[in-house]
Amino acid sequence: MTDSRGTPSRNSSSSRRQWLRTVGIAGTLPVAGCLDPTTEAGSAGRDADRSADADRSADAIHREYDTREVRVETPDGEMRGSVTAAIADTPELRYTGLSDTESLPESRGMLFVYESVENRTFVMREMAFGIDIVYADAAGVITEIHHAPAPGPDEDGEELRYHGRGQYVLEVGYRWTADRGVVSGDILRFDPIVPGADESDG
Repeated sequence: MTDSRGTPSRNSSSSRRQWLRTVGIAGTLPVAGCLDPTTEAGSAGRDADRSADADRSADAIHREYDTREVRVETPDGEMRGSVTAAIADTPELRYTGLSDTESLPESRGMLFVYESVENRTFVMREMAFGIDIVYADAAGVITEIHHAPAPGPDEDGEELRYHGRGQYVLEVGYRWTADRGVVSGDILRFDPIVPGADESDG
């Protein structure tokens, strides 16, 4: 998902996508083993391998971004869930969004940061997977949640538009919010971030 405004060059995005593919391939090589797959030990070994692969995949994405832990809490302070979010705080990063990301582990997300609360529109441009889009005001209070499926085979995602009002927009995996009971009025908590450039893209 990306901010709907701005037209940065796609050359840097294409090269970054190629780099991410290379890292993803290198980070998920299978681990050879000789345990009988029907034994409990073999099953535990496979589970450990899958967990390690997931950790490597999560570590491989968004390495060039600053990150923050973003916690979602109820107004009473009850934790709903948390993700490590890549920070998109410049026009180019906001335009690219997650469109250069091949997949998004459950523990990861992207936080779009602006200088003020505005009406905004996000699109599913070149997205390979569905996401939840969470708008929040200057205090981090959630104002709108959208469940945005991936574009279809013949769609580029440009027409899939999701509107909201906020200073922050958190993108997480599809139905992540529903699975954790996140609703409007809940609060995003994270360490302070100063946007990295002007808001000429929106």
